[in-house]
Amino acid sequence: MRGWWRDLGDLVLPAECGGCGRARTVLCPRCRTALGGGAPCRVRPDPEPPGLPVVHAAARYADEVRAVLLAHKERGALALAGPLGTALAGAVRAGLREACAGGGVRSAGVREPVLLVPVPSARRAVRARGHDPARRIALAAAGELRRTGTPARVCAVLRQRHAVADQAGLGARQRRENLAGALAVVPGGARLLGGRGPVVLVDDLMTTGASLAEAARAVREAGAVPDERGAGADTYRTARTAVYSSAAWEGREERRNGPRKAGPDGGGGVGRDVIRAAVVAASPDAFEINRN
Repeated sequence: MRGWWRDLGDLVLPAECGGCGRARTVLCPRCRTALGGGAPCRVRPDPEPPGLPVVHAAARYADEVRAVLLAHKERGALALAGPLGTALAGAVRAGLREACAGGGVRSAGVREPVLLVPVPSARRAVRARGHDPARRIALAAAGELRRTGTPARVCAVLRQRHAVADQAGLGARQRRENLAGALAVVPGGARLLGGRGPVVLVDDLMTTGASLAEAARAVREAGAVPDERGAGADTYRTARTAVYSSAAWEGREERRNGPRKAGPDGGGGVGRDVIRAAVVAASPDAFEINRN
């Protein structure tokens, strides 16, 4: 009987900490502190790929943080999406604060929903893992942002338009070449992105920055945001189609409320900041930007 209850407990309770393996906890206090205990800050890979937006990260990709991300992504420890989403939400907030301080966001506070755009995994990887890690973490981050007073929605409008090679083992230049032109915004997606809220590309990890740079290129080419070099409001280009993709909005709140209508100019993009990016973790070298 004792063994039966133990087996049942393994089904209901987490077997071990995703970071260090401590029994009976999703994430122990020490690993939770490693993941989200520090202040998120700006990161930049070296070399920096062309077109990479400003990126903020919550933690360094090492030790317990690396173990947590791999447990969620590769071993299906889906309960870790909550703490990973909380860490990602912190990185999003840091980016928004910096944008507000620099005058990039139209007002001192965020009134329109922040649009979290996850970088999609390859279809074969999603099939093999049984889930899309970045999308799952983005949903958790949006929930955490709303819970703490920042309106946020997940807008999953990016898709891979052709297969790419496995990125493992590729250098920075090879990754850029591998991903060049690989992503596109789905039909009607530019309209969904064409509101006044900030657009934040999100992913679980940044190493070379190639994936985020390609995602930013796809969003810019769709005409939903201006060029990062500081185009004025009159240069915004938004898709004029009235087609909405219900699959692009994630979560119960998005399905209930539906997509927001465009502004009086028809495009709805006037006054919006350039896109930014946020990740749970980045390679330790990417944090060198913060050293004096």
